[in-house]
Amino acid sequence: MMSEVNSLHSHAKVYIGIVHQLREMISKDGLKPGDKIPSERELSERLNVGRSSVREALRALELLGLIETKRGEGTFLRDFRDHHLIDLLGMFILEDHKAQEDILYTKMMIEKEALKDLFSEKKKMDALFKKVSEAENLDDVFRDIVMMNANHLAQRIWNILNDFETLICGEIKITERMREEITRMLQGIENQDKETVQEKYKRVREIVDNDATISNIFF
Repeated sequence: MMSEVNSLHSHAKVYIGIVHQLREMISKDGLKPGDKIPSERELSERLNVGRSSVREALRALELLGLIETKRGEGTFLRDFRDHHLIDLLGMFILEDHKAQEDILYTKMMIEKEALKDLFSEKKKMDALFKKVSEAENLDDVFRDIVMMNANHLAQRIWNILNDFETLICGEIKITERMREEITRMLQGIENQDKETVQEKYKRVREIVDNDATISNIFF
């Protein structure tokens, strides 16, 4: 899992500086809660960075409740004077390897628990096989798996962790190799074969990680 964490950290460096630049710009421009911030295009020009990087930085700020987007109106600054969440974002998530590793580890724990629950929910398997055949992103598949879990708190936590992972490392596209391993994982559930399920789940994560160092604590 460490190479995936390193990838997250590297990706974060691309736009963490933009987050700080945005904070400085907001202060310099004297913007207050409720004020409209410049458009994505204008920010790209002012900060001299690509629009995709600006978009990621804005997504990070919106996820943390620091800005809000109103359809047809633009993006507005929210009141965060009592929270200092930009500093939290920098220290705890984007600049902290351990925090990034904890996010991935906790997300994996929820996914594995959801997979175990599927052993008693075999009637839902057809929908999952269809999802695997059509999905473009890995989280599309695991979102459905987790949403079939009766633990609503785990669902909410997974969604939050997935948002952070996506913000930091981008979306993980499903390769044909991943699709094959996920299909075999679901077949293992149909056959009540826990060993195959844990092996294939681990294999999917190893493909993502490109490093066979993921924790062996699976079931």
